[in-house]
Amino acid sequence: MKLVVGEGSCGIAAGAAKVYDALEQAIGEKDIHLGITGCIGMCFLEPIVDVYDDNGELGARLVKVNPAQAGRIVDAVSSGDLSSIQKLMIKDEDKTFLDKQTRIVLRHCGKIDPTSIDDYLDDDGFQALGAVLDHMQPEEVIDEIKTSGLSGRGGAGFPTWFKWNAARHAPGDEKYLICNADEGDPGAFMDRAVLESDPFSLIEGMIIGAYAIGCKDAFVYVRAEYPLAIKRLENALKIAEERNYLGDHILGSDFSCHIHIKAGAGAFVCGEETALIASLEGERGMPRLKPPFPAESGYNGKPSNINNVETFANVAWIIHNGGKEFAKLGTEGSKGTKVFALSGKIRRGGLVEVTMGKTLREVIFDIGGGIRDGKEFKAVQLGGPSGGCIPASRLDTIIDYKALQATGAIMGSGGMVVMDESTCMVNTAKFFLEFTSKESCGKCVPCRLGTKRLLEILTRICAGEGKEGDVELLEELCNAVKDGALCGLGQTAPNPVLTTIHYFRDEYDAHIRDKSCPAKQCADLVTYRIDPEKCTGCTACSLRCPVKAIHGVAKSPFEIEQSLCIKCGSCYNNCHFGAITRE
Repeated sequence: MKLVVGEGSCGIAAGAAKVYDALEQAIGEKDIHLGITGCIGMCFLEPIVDVYDDNGELGARLVKVNPAQAGRIVDAVSSGDLSSIQKLMIKDEDKTFLDKQTRIVLRHCGKIDPTSIDDYLDDDGFQALGAVLDHMQPEEVIDEIKTSGLSGRGGAGFPTWFKWNAARHAPGDEKYLICNADEGDPGAFMDRAVLESDPFSLIEGMIIGAYAIGCKDAFVYVRAEYPLAIKRLENALKIAEERNYLGDHILGSDFSCHIHIKAGAGAFVCGEETALIASLEGERGMPRLKPPFPAESGYNGKPSNINNVETFANVAWIIHNGGKEFAKLGTEGSKGTKVFALSGKIRRGGLVEVTMGKTLREVIFDIGGGIRDGKEFKAVQLGGPSGGCIPASRLDTIIDYKALQATGAIMGSGGMVVMDESTCMVNTAKFFLEFTSKESCGKCVPCRLGTKRLLEILTRICAGEGKEGDVELLEELCNAVKDGALCGLGQTAPNPVLTTIHYFRDEYDAHIRDKSCPAKQCADLVTYRIDPEKCTGCTACSLRCPVKAIHGVAKSPFEIEQSLCIKCGSCYNNCHFGAITRE
């Protein structure tokens, strides 16, 4: 028997490491193997402990486990009777989260030990690399990727084969391959999960890509805020080199390639490929004019190819199963699958991988389980700060690059933040502009100043100081920033503003004309009052108020002193009698 604890960042944050320690102590001398795996994607159920039988089959999945339950789990597993831990087992309704997915990028996540190359080898690991080095020419590899229809999963959706082909045929013998793992979108954690849970897939995909373009040195540019991902990738690179799947004369062939890690400082703009290259060279991460494109002049002025983690994680599967098999999945213009980080006001949040062509409704409601707390769906922010808000009326939009662009949003790297009826869309636009204005590198005026002016107007509107003409001014500024910005950060920063104006214009009008926030989220436009008819004088609100703005006598109605109230909502959230209203 074997117990496996999910130890991705999400699991560890929920207490998985403590669960592991408790299980280890409870097992003692018992004949039970204890191991770890990465994130299976069911972040809403962490910590997760999987029970495997002697044949290696999954016998039970235990969810929301805490250290105090370790002894009971070990006793049940040791006796072979799991009935005593039935209540810890995953519910049938939550199993649909995985049942409705198609996993290629995440095929190993939550199944193998990310620190063990043998686990990876047992699941077809490095077979694609072996086939490539044994009997495929670089051009044949590129043709197979072309047949698959794989496009870059970093957001732009550019054909992967075209970039590889351009780098291969660029003049010069010194070429570089770079993996962009600088995942900076709020609400996105796809790349982190792959690095933590299946680093060998990334390594295999990168070596195949390096062979295709004729590269001897490759880099993974990963944000330093991912310490566990870096640790597991470093371990995987070391083991892969020891086993000759990386380094000199790989698998006895004439091909050699080394992979290096560069930890970035966390600048969002370094997700743009030329800014990433500048940072990799030791310069400040700022974008450069294109052309020349990196395939012509990239790292150190040499031909370079850049793809993100998810793109490379598809490569070994495509080579092993054939490009035609990959091309059977998805739509005419968007092949294969796409990984999304499903978060926000959703019942089942986590990592989701679905075939292109699925609708947003299927992902959010069939897989994600819909909106939590019985509230109504309002919008989904797709593509992070570079994307847009898609309303309920567009829920049947399919996941396809062109279809999503038609809504005003973009696929992006895969962040999918779900919002309910309590979300203020004006404040949402303000949130993303706060992010992009801070993350702007400042090199070009349209982005440096334009995002700040947009943020100033949105801040004024949310504070109840908006005026007629502000919406039109926002639209004019948005178009000026989009047209004039140097790189993708500035060119896409206005998307959240433009989409919220397009789909939720009535909320802007309410903020400006009525000085009210329909979602009752903008603090300057909200007033909290106590209904004396409903107030029991329980004192809960007074005790919770951080500024002592609520006064009264126990068992008698209390009052809020409006001049002191900071609109934090603590009283509203902690009143058990519905006596506090938010107007």
